[in-house]
Amino acid sequence: MPRLLILILLLFTLPATAGLFDSRPAPALGAPLNNSSDFLPVREAFRLSVVESGPEQLTLRFVAADGYYLYRHRFQFAASDAEVALGAAELPDGEHKTDEYFGDVEVYYGVLDVRLPVANPANKPFDLRVTYQGCADKGLCYPPETETLNFGGAAAPTAGSGAPPAASAGQTPDWRSVALFFLAGLGLTFTPCVLPMLPILSGVVLRGQVGGMRSLALSLAYVVPMALCFALLGALMGLFGAELNLQARLQAPWVLVPFALFFALFALAMFGAFELRLPQALSGPLDRLAGRTRGGSFTGAALLGALSSLLVSPCVSAPLAGALLYISASGDALGGGLKLLALGLGMGAPLVLFATGGGALLPRSGPWMLAVRNAFGVLLLAVAVWMLERVLPGPLALALWGLLAAGVAVFLGALELVPKRTPARLAQLAGLALLVYGLAAWVGALQGGSDPLRPLPMARAGAPAALPQDSWVTVDTPAALDAQLAAARNAGEPLVLDWYADWCISCKVIEREVFAEADIATSLSGYRLIRFDITDSNAAQRALLDRYRLFGPPAIQFFDRGGRELEQLRVVGEIDAPAFRQRLAEIERLL
Repeated sequence: MPRLLILILLLFTLPATAGLFDSRPAPALGAPLNNSSDFLPVREAFRLSVVESGPEQLTLRFVAADGYYLYRHRFQFAASDAEVALGAAELPDGEHKTDEYFGDVEVYYGVLDVRLPVANPANKPFDLRVTYQGCADKGLCYPPETETLNFGGAAAPTAGSGAPPAASAGQTPDWRSVALFFLAGLGLTFTPCVLPMLPILSGVVLRGQVGGMRSLALSLAYVVPMALCFALLGALMGLFGAELNLQARLQAPWVLVPFALFFALFALAMFGAFELRLPQALSGPLDRLAGRTRGGSFTGAALLGALSSLLVSPCVSAPLAGALLYISASGDALGGGLKLLALGLGMGAPLVLFATGGGALLPRSGPWMLAVRNAFGVLLLAVAVWMLERVLPGPLALALWGLLAAGVAVFLGALELVPKRTPARLAQLAGLALLVYGLAAWVGALQGGSDPLRPLPMARAGAPAALPQDSWVTVDTPAALDAQLAAARNAGEPLVLDWYADWCISCKVIEREVFAEADIATSLSGYRLIRFDITDSNAAQRALLDRYRLFGPPAIQFFDRGGRELEQLRVVGEIDAPAFRQRLAEIERLL
C-alpha cells in the first residue's frame, strides 16, 4: 500500500509538473461570479524603479507580481528633452510564448533589469517616459502603461519624482508553494537514510524517555532550530539570487542548461548512482561536535538540531541542493526562507510524532522507502525538463515530457505481462495511464504541439464561430458606447458589453472557445451585443475603463433591460465555456 500511494503521487504530479512553477490560468468554473478582485492594478502588478543612474547609463528594474508578465516588444523609452539622446535598451532574452494570432513573442516574469544608455552632454534635467504592457496568466491584458521618471543633472533622480522605491528581493510568498515544500520535507523523511535514524536521534535527544509533554518539548527544541537553519539558508540563497538577478538571467541558455544538468545530476544521486556528502574537512569537525553534545536538555537538543541541518544525509542532499538552486533563481529571500522553513518542519514532523507516541505512529521501514527516494529523483528530472522548455523548441520539450512519463511507466511495470498481486496490478494500471500520456505527448510533438497539459492539438481550434461576427456592434469611443446603452435601455433589451483589443490574446481565446459554442450563441441571440475596441488605448478609452473600474480586456459586462449593470456577474479575465454558461443561467434568473 505505501508503494501504491507513491505511484499515485507520481501519476498526478508528473503530467502537471510542467506547470508547477509557472502560474497558469486556473479553471474559472466554480470561481466567484464577480472576479474583478482577482487582479491587481497595473502599477501593483508591475513595479518600476530606478536601481542605477549614471551620466552614461540608467538601469531600470521591473518587478512583475507572481502570475503576471511583461511583453518585450511593448517597451518604449523617450526623453522629454531633445538634447538628451537615449541608446537602444539592453534587455535579456525573455521566455518564449507562441500564439496562433500573434506568433512568437518574448515575455518576462519576475524581476527584469533594463539597461538604457543615455547621452546628456549639457547635464540637463529631463523626464524619462517609460511605456510597457503586460498581462496576467489568468487571462487579463493591461493596456499600454506609461510612467514618467524625473532625473536631475548627471541622470540622478530628483526628489519627489514620484518614482517608486527600489523593489526588494522579498515578494509576497506563495502559500501553495510553501505547503508543497512542507509535503516534500515530509516525504524526504521516509527515505532509507533518514527514517532509520529517528530512533537513534530520539535516543540522544530524549534519552529513551518517549512520550509525555517533556518529550514533545524536547523534540520541538530539536526540530525548530533545524528548520530555522534551513530557513536562514533559503533566505540567503534567495537574497544571493536577487543580487545577481538570476531570475532575469535565467532566460539565457548558458544559465538554463547548466541548471538543468545540475537537477539531472541530483536525480541520479536520488537513484543511488552516487552519494552527495559534505567534504571530510567540514563533516569531520561537525561530527565530533555532535558527538560531544549532551542529550536530554533543551540546549543540547537545539544544538543537535542545528547541526543536523548541516550534517544532512545523502538521501536529502540532492533534493535540498535542488531546492536551493531553485530558490536562488527565484530571487525571493522571504519566500525562500519560508519554503525551506516548511521543508525543515516537514522533515521534523515524524520525529515529533515519534517523541510523543513512539513507533506506533510511524510506518515500518521497508523496500517501499526506496520508492520514495526514486519518486524524488523523477520529480528532479521533471524540474530539469521544465527548465529546458525555455530553450528547446516546443515539440522537442513535449517529447521530453513524454519520454519521462514513459520511463516511469516502464518502471511501474506497465509492459510486464505476468501475474501480479492487487497492489502491483494497480501500480501497473497507473503506469499504463502514464504510458498513454507519453504516447499522446509524442504524437502531439510530431504534430507540432508544445503544451504538456494538452499534448494533443485541439481539433476544433480552427472551427468557425457559431456566432456571426456581424452580430456584434463594434464601438471605440465613450460617446458611441453611451448611445448603444441608451438605445438598449429605450428598447428594453438586455445588453452584453465585450471589451476587446487586437493585442489581447485572451480576447481571441474567448471569441474562439466561448462565443463559438452553438448553445451559447443561441442564448446570446436575445441580447444586444456590443464590443468596445480598446486597441488604441487612448486617454478617452482609458477613462472609460476607470469609469467601470476595469483594468483592461478581456472583460464582459451584462446590463439588464433597464440599463443597469449586473455587476456581480461581470467577467474579468479569461473564462471557459462552462463558466460562461453558468453566468448566463444566473442572468436568465435575474431578468
